[in-house]
Amino acid sequence: MTAGLEKACHRCISKIASNACFIFGLLAFLALPLSMTFIGMKFLEDCPVQPLIPLYLLVGGVIGSLKVTLLLYDSTKMRQLLSKSVVIDDDDDDEYPWRQNAHKYYIHLTLSLFLFLWFILGNYWVFSVYLPNFIPPFHQPQDYCDKTLYIFAVGVLIISHTVLFLLICCSCCIYCFSRQRYSSEED
Repeated sequence: MTAGLEKACHRCISKIASNACFIFGLLAFLALPLSMTFIGMKFLEDCPVQPLIPLYLLVGGVIGSLKVTLLLYDSTKMRQLLSKSVVIDDDDDDEYPWRQNAHKYYIHLTLSLFLFLWFILGNYWVFSVYLPNFIPPFHQPQDYCDKTLYIFAVGVLIISHTVLFLLICCSCCIYCFSRQRYSSEED
């Protein structure tokens, strides 16, 4: 039962990852971590009330760019492998070719885990000073955060929450559909 479900999930992921629209979507999505890196570097010293906000954007942007770049590389590689297997009519005994590159899986897993933990920390850092002073007050000049930096960080977190919610919903739908399809094939 598990092997059939694993095979169905692999087919689904392979079709999605080899899709040209998915690759263009990843290229468009690369703009977010790159802009996070840029904003984090530009405003690195401009949020004394919570100096970890620009660091959150900078590190999250660099690691996010790395993750998206690796996904793009893997997707284009999968697309090449699928086109070669169609041309050659390759029927390997190995139905799960991704197992040959287990180290890539662990790299993706580690990056994803780091980004998730960094996302949680970013939520704490950004919302712990919700609506800071955007102009340095005279009596406490260190009690402010640049408006562009703060609004961008909140926007990044809202986008991240939305994407995370959609991924969870889509994953549940795919799982339920695969489970239903697998059980109907057994009957």
